[in-house]
Amino acid sequence: MKKNILFVIPNLCAGGAEKSLVNLLSHIDYRLYKVDLFLFHKSGTFTNSIPKEVNILDSSERFSAFCNGFFYFVFYLIKRRELKAIFHRVIFTLINRLVKNKNLAEQYTWKQLKFFIEGIEKEYDVAISYLEKSSLYYTVEKVRAQKKIGWIHTNYTNSGMKNKLDKEFLKQLNSIITVSEECRESLYKEFPENKDKTFVINNILSPTVINVQAAKVTNDLSKFESDYLNIVTIARLSYEKGIDLALKSCVKLIKHGYKVKWFIIGEGPERKLLEKLIKINNLEQNFVLLGIKENPYPYLKKADIYVQPSRYEGKSIAIEEAKILQKPIIITNFQTARDQIQSKYDGLVVNMDEKGIFDGVISLLNNISLRKQIIRNLNEKFHGNENEIIKFYEIIEGEVL
Repeated sequence: MKKNILFVIPNLCAGGAEKSLVNLLSHIDYRLYKVDLFLFHKSGTFTNSIPKEVNILDSSERFSAFCNGFFYFVFYLIKRRELKAIFHRVIFTLINRLVKNKNLAEQYTWKQLKFFIEGIEKEYDVAISYLEKSSLYYTVEKVRAQKKIGWIHTNYTNSGMKNKLDKEFLKQLNSIITVSEECRESLYKEFPENKDKTFVINNILSPTVINVQAAKVTNDLSKFESDYLNIVTIARLSYEKGIDLALKSCVKLIKHGYKVKWFIIGEGPERKLLEKLIKINNLEQNFVLLGIKENPYPYLKKADIYVQPSRYEGKSIAIEEAKILQKPIIITNFQTARDQIQSKYDGLVVNMDEKGIFDGVISLLNNISLRKQIIRNLNEKFHGNENEIIKFYEIIEGEVL
């Protein structure tokens, strides 16, 4: 008999964890497992990429109303005479406005959010929270399952989250999965009591799929020009991803006479700020915000250099994708950087500032032999990791020693 598995994630907007989930779901053997996917919001770039075998569960009408904005939902509650619920909605809004760290705000607001989001009646063999915070809390408190697993995609120590708010939730999990050794070490530090049930599964990537997708043609590729240095960054437009550092590096490159076009694929809360900085620095033709792309691989294939200017990362899928497409890679020295790049072997690890990124770009430009050697090393070293799915099976089947 097939095992029933539930995955929980807020949405399928373009992000590392969301893409990681799509890749994992694409490798599951559906002859052995029946899979449901619960989304808080049935939306996002990757919704159309979910395998047809996966049953996507809808959130309730009440929660959909909650997501339509403060005033809409308050009116919705007034019509239903749910006056107590209005208090929870007000507190939810106030916390999100007052707490600047969005990870911390999401931790604090679960007490309000859970008042509006309903549980699932069905009982599962395995329930998997595929993201920290709300997904984890929902899986622990709102799902019935024989086994519960939490998937942590970030370096917890650098995330801004408070471990005391997660301690009891993690305690109730059967297993904890994270995406790199550095992230596991961070969890050991923050939650030493969970050491024996914490495992690493690397994000699954298929070179065959990526190369097929990269060969597809898209109109935006005309923006890449052969007489320019074309740089690509794939990241959420948020503080932790350091897009502002990339922009400042671009300014520096242009001031030194380099012809640069830097393309950013992603969306996020800092778009307006970045647009303002682009205008102030006259970078409209040089620093281009392309938005979310369901298939970013043709852009990545077209790049001369891939740059990840992050202030912190768990394990970046985009970096691994750049490896598959054999792009010279520059990353900042965030805590998990050397878990992904061996500097001067398969990329460069540089200081986390605009000068460090600038120096890295110049180094790859001027040192042709280094650039070619990095490409050769990438060609020899990375050939996909689809067998990571075996670790997943071992954990859900309880076969991990």
